[in-house]
Amino acid sequence: MPSIKKIQVTFDCAEPERVARFWCDVLGYVLPPLPGESDEFATWEDYKNSLPPEEQDAWCACVDPTGEGPRLYFQRVPEGKTAKNRVHIDVRVAYELAGEERLAALEAECARLVQLGAAHVETLYDGNDACIVMQDVEGNEFCLT
Repeated sequence: MPSIKKIQVTFDCAEPERVARFWCDVLGYVLPPLPGESDEFATWEDYKNSLPPEEQDAWCACVDPTGEGPRLYFQRVPEGKTAKNRVHIDVRVAYELAGEERLAALEAECARLVQLGAAHVETLYDGNDACIVMQDVEGNEFCLT
């Protein structure tokens, strides 16, 4: 049996495009190429407007432009988030650092992400190792490590 090479992480959310664009900014990802023929749609907005009203804004995705990271897919669901995530993303900012240097790198990235709409939840630091727990624009938890 061949090994799996690519994965997609799927998020349930209320506003797929808003959440996708947040994660594009966090990770340096981009929206994927437009569906259909290359000249069929000039923009993602043109594509969305071509869909029936009930399908507009139903989903959005973002991809690593290098092709190395997983595709992130965001799908609209009617219910809101009610509990802690069972799975979360670790954004590995300073995994090669330790101590105060690690904490400073994490805090700098935390400040940048707060400007994008993220929320700082908790900083965990034991004098050597550090992790910052955050929430994205819809309250999904993730960690800076």
